[in-house]
Amino acid sequence: MSLNIIVLAKQVPDTRNVGKDAMKADGTINRAALPAIFNPEDLNALEQALRIKDANPGSTVTVLTMGLPRAAEVVREAIFRGADGGIVLTDRPFGGADTLATSYSLAQAVKKFGNYDIILGGRQAIDGDTAQVGPQIAEKLGIPQVTYAEEIIDIDGKSVTVKRRLEHGVETVKAPLPCVVTVNGSAADCRPRNAMRLMKYKYASSPSEKGNLSEEVKAIVDARPELNIQEWGAAFVEADPQQIGLPGSPTKVKSVENVVFTAKESLRLDNNDEQIENLIKELIANHTIG
Repeated sequence: MSLNIIVLAKQVPDTRNVGKDAMKADGTINRAALPAIFNPEDLNALEQALRIKDANPGSTVTVLTMGLPRAAEVVREAIFRGADGGIVLTDRPFGGADTLATSYSLAQAVKKFGNYDIILGGRQAIDGDTAQVGPQIAEKLGIPQVTYAEEIIDIDGKSVTVKRRLEHGVETVKAPLPCVVTVNGSAADCRPRNAMRLMKYKYASSPSEKGNLSEEVKAIVDARPELNIQEWGAAFVEADPQQIGLPGSPTKVKSVENVVFTAKESLRLDNNDEQIENLIKELIANHTIG
């Protein structure tokens, strides 16, 4: 049994390195000014997809990401780990999208993709923490959804059995295919890059990246179709201009304020058990901890 698997992945700002230039004047994230990483829970989703592929020879894993052209880095990273290829949904009209506009754009891309059996993605992205995009895509496609997944237990071509990690325990559910499954960070970590795949696909490039390649490398990419990362625009996925980007985003940021925490007082301790014990008692007494 072979399956067509789509993995939704996002290149997100590294929230450990947020500075004063993190936001634009219009309240949107200045992604060009921030270091970018593969959204952590999307890596968990990728691992679940690769496990399905391993158990079902002939299956394909396609990564779908939306963002700036540099988001091709996410596709390339996924290919190094075992994905078969990917699509970058990128176009100026997509810019400034909230979760509603983002889910609409991605749903349009999935429709254009056509034949798929299951869509996997992370529960949420660290740059928004909304956990809305996956469920919204399922609603727009009119297919079932399973959220908070920790493990894909079984998939038989007609249904998928999923273990969900919830706040007060574990739940096992079964859903018909096709469906959307969003994966928790408590799921298995994604496998590392494969050295052989890294060498084979190191020149994988999107059309936007080809202009920066040497003529020699460009010739290699042109001669090997598997090295071409696709780029799709708004017109290609037949997106309604009023439902994408800022026009399609009812969420508006009124203002952004930088808050810097400064210590009013400090306490220096020696390497002394009694001092540490007294500090702990003090913190408990004033309800800082405990």
